[in-house]
Amino acid sequence: MKIRIVKKSYEEVIALPKPPHQKPKKPNILFRTLIRILAIKDLLPAKFTYQKKDLERAGKGPYLILMNHSCFLDLEIASRIFYPMAYGIVTTTDGFVGKNWLMRQIGCMPTQKFVSDVGLIRDMDYMLKKKKTSVLMYPEAGYSFDGCATPLPRKMGGLLKLLKVPVLFVRTDGAFLRTPLYNELKNRKVKVSATVSCLLTPEEIANRSVEELDAVLDEAFGFDQFKWQRENNVRITEADRADGLERVLYKCPHCHAEGKTRGKGDTLTCHACGKQYRLTALGQMEATEGETEFSHIPDWFRWERECVKQELENGAYCLDTDVEIGAIVDRKALYMVGEGHLTHTRDGFTLTGCDGKLSYTQSPLASYGLNSDYYWYEIGDMISIGNRDCLYYCFPKAEGVVAKTRLAAEELFKLAMSEVRAR
Repeated sequence: MKIRIVKKSYEEVIALPKPPHQKPKKPNILFRTLIRILAIKDLLPAKFTYQKKDLERAGKGPYLILMNHSCFLDLEIASRIFYPMAYGIVTTTDGFVGKNWLMRQIGCMPTQKFVSDVGLIRDMDYMLKKKKTSVLMYPEAGYSFDGCATPLPRKMGGLLKLLKVPVLFVRTDGAFLRTPLYNELKNRKVKVSATVSCLLTPEEIANRSVEELDAVLDEAFGFDQFKWQRENNVRITEADRADGLERVLYKCPHCHAEGKTRGKGDTLTCHACGKQYRLTALGQMEATEGETEFSHIPDWFRWERECVKQELENGAYCLDTDVEIGAIVDRKALYMVGEGHLTHTRDGFTLTGCDGKLSYTQSPLASYGLNSDYYWYEIGDMISIGNRDCLYYCFPKAEGVVAKTRLAAEELFKLAMSEVRAR
């Protein structure tokens, strides 16, 4: 998948008119059928199957449908499960670039990832209450890096109380393993399945606190795809299964060097100390010599998180890299506006560039997470910051920094919130 790219000066881009708000449309049966047909070519090789559980509790819709975010198959999976039912789709703004009309026709509602958006809540309420149409949402917002759920927004339970509709939950298994983001979307021979169930009824939502509802969501999204792979004996034998794994496992647990690991074939090698780890067919890491510090990839990733947290606490953390800068201000293009410099410290993000014309700062409390991605629209690894006026897509020239920056942003938000509460 690619995105329309246009080169413009920063001044030209900032001067562009902002797109007016449009109420979401209920997709007609023609477009729903088109998506269902197009999904066949991807779901058939994945031998996709699904099962329904406890749906009688949900009663009659419309529903809020929550789904874990694994890969580009997610929308096709939803179409296979729910067709011919009509539903709107909460979609990131960049998904509308160059295809705004089409995205509207299939019921998509634009939102900016990790940017506060009251308008989205109104759109969801409009679709559910006025259009009597279900809404599909991926509350994680970002794709998983390590096969486990990314943090959910706090007080998501408040949204459930506001909407007052049954909540369905779709959990997919195998989708992440079939097309992991770090592996540049190469397909593996992995079967994909899903389970759709009633997570909460309107009565249960009314009788529980926001905190209790958040706990229900946290439990539902408490998955681990590498654990699932091992427990279900899912063997991935592709010779390039470790290609790009350094995007996730960027820090060597043996020598603690960062940005020196490289995944190639079935092996991850640290080029600082020379230690090698083999990724087995069952998704486990095995040192070719000596101790295997972390055999489970999510455990390795959690260790990296703890290292970042320690750096933040002792003031040692700092991202400092040159970047190529893209900007989205409308639905027409990703505008490449030039080169710049991105830093990230305890004080948050600072982005400068475009011959001194761009200077943007973002505090740690701006968002609980970070829009970051690997091989984004086949351009490169990406870190995105910004606000409702402009989203900046930064493509770092330094290697191995995207995952660490996402972890740092998440942990920095927690630290900043704890400081606010302590005042």
